[in-house]
Amino acid sequence: MNLAVALLTTALVIVVALLAAASAGKLARLDGATYPTALTRAATTFTAVITLATAATAAYAALLT
Repeated sequence: MNLAVALLTTALVIVVALLAAASAGKLARLDGATYPTALTRAATTFTAVITLATAATAAYAALLT
């Protein structure tokens, strides 16, 4: 059961990160950025969301132990 919850949570975090990255890329293009710049902003956003989720998980795990 714990493995299933961990896998579902990981999948949810990845989906949220992809949605945030797609939104950031689209907003960059609407702002007039070139495709490489929009892709860079999307990648930065994806990385930031994954990093934030990792930090939140580490903090939560520290509280539980």
